[in-house]
Amino acid sequence: MKKQLSHIINNLESISFKEMDSVSLMKRTDTKFVIHEKQLVDVLETIKDQYQVLKINENRMMTYSSLYFDTQDKKFYNDHHNGKINRTKVRMRKYVESDSCFLEIKQKDGKGKTTKSRIQIKDFETNLSKDLIDFISKTTSEKLELKPIIWNKFNRITLVNIQEKERLTIDLNLCYKMDKYEKDYSNLVIIEVKQERFNRVSPIVKALKSNYINPYSISKYCIGMTRIYPQLKYNRFKKKLIKINKISA
Repeated sequence: MKKQLSHIINNLESISFKEMDSVSLMKRTDTKFVIHEKQLVDVLETIKDQYQVLKINENRMMTYSSLYFDTQDKKFYNDHHNGKINRTKVRMRKYVESDSCFLEIKQKDGKGKTTKSRIQIKDFETNLSKDLIDFISKTTSEKLELKPIIWNKFNRITLVNIQEKERLTIDLNLCYKMDKYEKDYSNLVIIEVKQERFNRVSPIVKALKSNYINPYSISKYCIGMTRIYPQLKYNRFKKKLIKINKISA
């Protein structure tokens, strides 16, 4: 399967990081889908002529390493779990192949729109500097005492629609870690379609639907939190976790 996946990705027309500026979509609608790794090849075979693949330094599958921050009482996690409409995530993310690192803030509003704000940093900081604290306060309009809460690492393939303003990310080999605790989801694939507004006739959406795969709201952050911090309440996510465990088994 991995050889087939590599063959498809390596034969796609490539696009550079700079060329992706036209589809940055910092304000967008995100739609997620979850599948088993073995389903990915069939989906990509269907859409391969309609997308380009991001290539950085000859790499078409990138490594992402993230460090998420939350409050002592895990406000960001609990806001999501409790169904709060307006919610926030704060993380540092390192894009390994391009050797760049950012502090990123993702904010979701009541209309389903996601806004991402970010500032470049030299590397991970487990103790937030004053500049970063000020950036977070200005962006969120809140003064929060944040601390590192969970590490996340995965591989990502990024595809860009040749004709429409749309891109999609394909995340594989998810791994979570904090202190002595660690959890892997080696067979799970999370596809996220990023558009100005949800388009049901998008090639990727149609290809997934033909395989009986429907949109599935899920948070990589919340998945990891429930595995690393088993004492957290997760009633709202119970069905999702059962499905994810079944897919990744």
